[in-house]
Amino acid sequence: ADFYIMSSRSLNTFSRSEAEATTKLGSNKIEEIKQIELININDILLKYFPGKSLDFLSIDIEGFDLPVLHYRALIHGVTAGRYWDLGDDDRDFKWNNYISRYHTRHTDLMDLLALYSGRANAPLDELAKLCGFPGKMGMDGSQVWPAYQAGRIEEIRAYCETDVVNTFLMFNRFQLMRGVLTAEQASSEEQMLRRMLLQQSGSHWQEYLAAWTPS
Repeated sequence: ADFYIMSSRSLNTFSRSEAEATTKLGSNKIEEIKQIELININDILLKYFPGKSLDFLSIDIEGFDLPVLHYRALIHGVTAGRYWDLGDDDRDFKWNNYISRYHTRHTDLMDLLALYSGRANAPLDELAKLCGFPGKMGMDGSQVWPAYQAGRIEEIRAYCETDVVNTFLMFNRFQLMRGVLTAEQASSEEQMLRRMLLQQSGSHWQEYLAAWTPS
C-alpha cells in the first residue's frame, strides 16, 4: 500500500485522497510515497482460525489501546457482533465474554497479575527483563507517535512484533505459574519459539535473539 509522507509529519496517511486534500490547502505537500506491505486481519483469521471464537491476550491495553479501537470502530461503522456479545446471542458469552473485566476470553495479563489494582501494575518491559527475556527493543510506546510522524513505519512494525513475542513469553511463564504447563512444557514452548525466530528475516529478530539468554 502507498504511505504518504507529508511535510507536516502528523498528517502522514495511507489515504491518497486525504494526502491530496491536504496539499490543496497549501500549507503541506507530499514529500515521499513509501510502499508498505499490509495484510488484512480478516485474511489472517480465516487462514489460521476458521470458524473459531478466539481468546484475546494483552498487557495493559484497557486504559488506552482498546478504547481507541472501540471509538475508531464506531466512527468507521465496523461490525463486530461476536466481540460485543454479552450473552444475548450466545448464552455461554453471558458468563465469559470479551468485555467483562474478570472474564477470560480477553485476559489483560498486567491487570490480572496486579489483581485489578492499578497501584500494583508492573510494566511489560521491566517484568520481561526480570524473567530473563529481552523486553522492548529499539523503542517504547512513548516513541511510536514521533516515529510515525517521521515515516519510520518499519521500525514501528519491528517494535510491535517483538512486543507480541514478549507478551507470549510472559503468558507462557504465567501458564507455568498457574500449573497449566509443566516446567518441561513451558521450556518446550520457548524452544519452539526460538527455532521459529531463527527462521525469520529482519535485523530486529537477530537483535532480539542475541539479547535472549535461554533459562
